[in-house]
Amino acid sequence: MNDNYTNGCQYRVDAPYPPVRAEGPNPIYACDILSNVGGVVSEMSDVALYFYNSVVTKPQYDWIAECFHHISIVEMYHLEIFSELALQLGADPRLWSGRTRKLWWTPAYRQYPLEIRALIANSMEGEEAAIRKYSEQAKTICDRNIVAILNRIILDEKRHLQIFSEMYQQV
Repeated sequence: MNDNYTNGCQYRVDAPYPPVRAEGPNPIYACDILSNVGGVVSEMSDVALYFYNSVVTKPQYDWIAECFHHISIVEMYHLEIFSELALQLGADPRLWSGRTRKLWWTPAYRQYPLEIRALIANSMEGEEAAIRKYSEQAKTICDRNIVAILNRIILDEKRHLQIFSEMYQQV
């Protein structure tokens, strides 16, 4: 992944990602990880939101648009990691989630404010929700490989939260 630094801003933590490897199939863990792919709080939700934010902020705030663009690329990499992990755990890594009944991912999972401070605050709330969710998963999952992946991705999400907090202060 080469999108670490752009224009002096670090969009992901400068640390390697653990190998994407589960100890073996596990339907419970598969559902948890699949929710990180296509659930309400998921990488797909963040990719869609940050893509949108990049487009709508570009006319007035080019530097903010660029940040959202590069962060969306990091989130796409997280989406790929969780998708590969879900597959290894025995799930079909479509953009859906649920244990017994699958619900397809929808852009309606997120809000899309246009006012710049609300837009950034909404993004911060999404990062905070992801950090809480992945932290809880890291506490309950007993596969150390998955826990290492979750903890590494949490570092990136905390970095994104920091970027958004600084951005919020500047507008």
